[in-house]
Amino acid sequence: MFLAETSIQLVPDGTLLLHLLMIIVMVAVVNRTLLKPINRILAEREDQITGKVNEAQDMLKSSEAKLSEYRSALHEARSEGYQLLEKVRSQAVQDKDAKVKTVKEQIHNDLAAQIETTHRQEDQVRTELESQAETLGTMISSQILNRS
Repeated sequence: MFLAETSIQLVPDGTLLLHLLMIIVMVAVVNRTLLKPINRILAEREDQITGKVNEAQDMLKSSEAKLSEYRSALHEARSEGYQLLEKVRSQAVQDKDAKVKTVKEQIHNDLAAQIETTHRQEDQVRTELESQAETLGTMISSQILNRS
């Protein structure tokens, strides 16, 4: 008999159903009190993470669009600046050319006037020298011939 008491009983009895019922009740209680709130919290966190990731992606797209807009505006502004600079440079070259032309004309006119003045003075000096030469010639010939 001692051997029969220490052996394992393999025949199911009524306690097995009671144990199964207790396990089902425990699973239901644990599921309701512990797993549902944890699953709910995990779902909320996943929704928050998904929302933040979507928000970050939207912000990234928005910043890329603004960066592209900024670059195009900067390119356009540089282009306009270069065009304005070229226009100002062209106008400055035209102004310089006009001033050079004016100064050249003024120098040419002044030079022509000085040449004309020099010719008139040359004619006056020639006329004066001719009259002095005639007077001196008359004086020299009168002294050589002793005539008055």
